[in-house]
Amino acid sequence: MNQTRTFLLFALVAVAYLLWNAWEKDYGPQPAAPTVAAASSASTPAVPAAADGSVPGASVPATPSVPSNEAPKATMGDKAQLITVTTDVLRLTIDTRGGSLVRSELLGYPVTPRTKKDPDPASIRLLDDTDSHFFAAQDGLISGTGPAPDHRALFQASQTSYTLTKGQDALNVDLTWTDPSGLKVTKRYTLHRGSYVVDLSQQIDNGSAKPCTGNAYRQLQRVIPPPPVHSNFRAKFSDQSRYSFFGAAWYSPEHKFDKLAFDKFAKEPLNQPVTGGWLAMEQHYFVTAWLPPATEADTFSTTVINDQDGPRYLVRDMGPSITVAPGQSTTTDARLYIGPKLRDQLAALAPGFELALDYGIFSIVASPLHWILAHLHHLVGNWGFAIILLVLLINVAIYKLSEAQYVSAARMRKLKPRMDALKERYGDDKQKMQQAMMELYKKEKINPVAGCLPILITIPIFFALYTVLRESVELRQAPFVGWIHDLSAADPYFVLPVLYMGVMLMTQWMMPTQPGMDPTQAKMMKFMPLMFGVMFAFFPAGLVLYYIVNGLCRLAQQWWVTRRIDRAEAAKALVSR
Repeated sequence: MNQTRTFLLFALVAVAYLLWNAWEKDYGPQPAAPTVAAASSASTPAVPAAADGSVPGASVPATPSVPSNEAPKATMGDKAQLITVTTDVLRLTIDTRGGSLVRSELLGYPVTPRTKKDPDPASIRLLDDTDSHFFAAQDGLISGTGPAPDHRALFQASQTSYTLTKGQDALNVDLTWTDPSGLKVTKRYTLHRGSYVVDLSQQIDNGSAKPCTGNAYRQLQRVIPPPPVHSNFRAKFSDQSRYSFFGAAWYSPEHKFDKLAFDKFAKEPLNQPVTGGWLAMEQHYFVTAWLPPATEADTFSTTVINDQDGPRYLVRDMGPSITVAPGQSTTTDARLYIGPKLRDQLAALAPGFELALDYGIFSIVASPLHWILAHLHHLVGNWGFAIILLVLLINVAIYKLSEAQYVSAARMRKLKPRMDALKERYGDDKQKMQQAMMELYKKEKINPVAGCLPILITIPIFFALYTVLRESVELRQAPFVGWIHDLSAADPYFVLPVLYMGVMLMTQWMMPTQPGMDPTQAKMMKFMPLMFGVMFAFFPAGLVLYYIVNGLCRLAQQWWVTRRIDRAEAAKALVSR
C-alpha cells in the first residue's frame, strides 16, 4: 500500500464517519409519542409509571392506589413555594409541591464563553421547569397501608432562600410533611462546598397507631428539548452536541454500563433489579444521576409518559419495602449528582460512574489519551499546549516506525530516474512494470509498505482524540492562544485549517512521486490539501491543532532522514572514488 492510497483511505473513512453521524442525527429514527398503557393493564411491566406520571403499585402487602395528578384534598387550599439554594458551584430551585428539584444552574459553566462584552453570561441549566425544556429530579414515598408523601404532596419549609456562607462547608434544607394520623416525613437535602452531589434523606416518624409500610423511590423525568437554532450550516455541522449520546444510562455490578436512547424507551423498556448501581439521564458534557446506597436492593425502570405538550421520558429507582412500627422512625438515603462529566470525580462517587463519560467504541484509545492530556494540562496549564505535548510524545513513541517510512521514501526518491526508465521501457504494460519495480525494491532493500503502519496507527488516534475533544467537559470553552477561545469548537477564522493545508502541500512536495500512478489518482492527490482543509474547517480547533503539529513533526523527521541518507550516499560515493 503506497502513501497516496493510505491518505485517500484515511480521507474516505473520516468523511464517511462524519456523514453517517450527521445523517443519523438529521434523518435517523426520532423519538415518537407512544401510546402508554393504563396502569391497570395486565401487560404493564413491573414498576411502570401511569399515563399521568404517578407512581403505581410497589412491593408492599397491600397494593397502593395510584396517586392522582392532583394534590391531596387536605392541601388544595395551600400554595406551593419555590426555594432557592445557592452554593459556590450550584444554584438549585426546590418546589415544595413534592419537594422536587425543578431547576439547577451550574455556576462554573457558562452557556457562552466569558468576554469583555459579556463578563457574566448565564450558567448552564440542567434541571429546568420550563415546558419546552422540562427536566426534574423527583422523589417520594408510596404506601399500601395509608397515606404517604409522593412527588405531588405539599411540603412545608421554614424559609425560601438558603445560601452557603463563607466558612460553611455544608448546607441543610429541610422540608416537612405531616398527616392527621400522626405520620410525619422530613425530607432533607444537604449540599456541600465545591460538590455537585446533593445528599437526600427522608426520615419517617410514625406517630400513628398502626404500622406504616411502603417504598421510597427516586426518579428523573424530562422532555426532549427543541434543537438549537444555528446561524449557518457550518455552525450546525460543528455543533459537537449533535454527535453525543442523549438519553438514559445506568450501571449494575452484574451487567455493567448500559444506556438507552429516548427513541428506544417504548421499544426496549428497562425493568431490572440492581444492587450497588446508579441511574442517570445523560447529555453532552453533563449528567444527572441518582446514586442509591451501595447495599440497597432497588429496581431500575424506564417508561414514556403521555403529556399534553408531548412525551416525557422517565427513569425510576424504586427502593425496597420499608415498614415502620407505631412510635418508631426510620430513614432512607440516596445521593443525586447534578454536574459535569469529570471522570476522576465520577469514579470517586460510585463504582462505574466514570463510564458516564462514554467514548463508545474508541474507549480503549480515548481513555488513555484523556488521562495523558489531563496530566499534561496539569503540567503546562493550557489544553492547547497539552495537545502539542501529546503530539510530541506520540511521535517519539512511533519514531522507529516513522523512520522506516522516511528511509523508504528517501531511497525511492533516489530511484526515481531508474523508475522513469522502467516506465519508458514497459509503457502501458502495467503488470510487467509492477514486477520490474518489485524486483528493483528487493534489490535495493526498499519496503514499499513501510509507510502504511504509522498512518494506520494515526487513524484510531485521530478518531479517539476527536471523541475526547467532543466529550471531555474540561476542554469545553478551553482557550488556547489569540483567537482560539474554545478548543472544542471550530476555528472561527479558518486559520488552523489553512495552516494544515500548507503543511499538506509541503508534505506532498517532499513526497516522492509514485511511478505508474493512475492519472485520476494523481489529480485527487493534488486536491487532497483542499479536501482536508474544507473537512477540518468543521472540526474542533484542538483536533486541527493536533494535526498541524503532527504534520510539522513528520516533515521535520522526513527532512532529517532524507538529509542523513543524502550525506551517507555522498560519503559512500566519495569513498568509491
